[in-house]
Amino acid sequence: MSVILHPMTPSPTHAPLETFDWPRLLQQLDRQGHTMLPGLLEPDACARIASLYDRPALFRSKVVMARHGFGRGEYQYFAYPLPSPIAELREALYPRLAPLANQWNQTMGVDVRYPDAHADFLERCHHAGQSRPTPLLLRYGAGDYNCLHQDLYGEHVFPLQVAVLLSAPGQDFTGGEFVLTEQRPRMQSRPHVVPLGQGDAVIFAVHHRPVQGSRGSYRVNLRHGVSELRSGRRHTLGIIFHDAT
Repeated sequence: MSVILHPMTPSPTHAPLETFDWPRLLQQLDRQGHTMLPGLLEPDACARIASLYDRPALFRSKVVMARHGFGRGEYQYFAYPLPSPIAELREALYPRLAPLANQWNQTMGVDVRYPDAHADFLERCHHAGQSRPTPLLLRYGAGDYNCLHQDLYGEHVFPLQVAVLLSAPGQDFTGGEFVLTEQRPRMQSRPHVVPLGQGDAVIFAVHHRPVQGSRGSYRVNLRHGVSELRSGRRHTLGIIFHDAT
């Protein structure tokens, strides 16, 4: 895939996606609702992307979490055109995840199917009035956290998303673990803590996924968040595949 650089953004280096064991990753994603891409971004690339946070011309809006009861910390949504490395990752990851997304919907009895190309899915979003880009940068400081939530922005929702940790745990910050919870029918919620390092990505379910039980498959509801930072500063890149109203 050729890369067209955003005029204000340098190109970071990411690991070639074909080097990952996708059959194993998708199997793990199907089994537990999340999986990791270790070392997706190199440290220099992480630093360059994190530095974009202080360039407001690249973003369409900023959210201070405490004002909305979302937690503490803040994040900004990128404007179109997206910085080219982020746009490239979004476009390249989508077709690797769409078959599992379609499989999940079929298992859960959901009629929606996702096209092979991300551009075609975005056209569907935009036709429905979901035309605002959703990739974002998040920034946390000491005492900040992100409440458990789901990134739903309209009628059309792609059921998987990606978060890339741009800061180094233990060096740039302490605390701030990525947390997932599964709400299972007639059972207590199940928590997961994903041990991300700098440049690692986690792929996870946005809201629902099917789980195989003794009486067939059932649907679980997922939320994600970030535990409280004890010290330092933490940056995260979020890649969401559907756009917002």
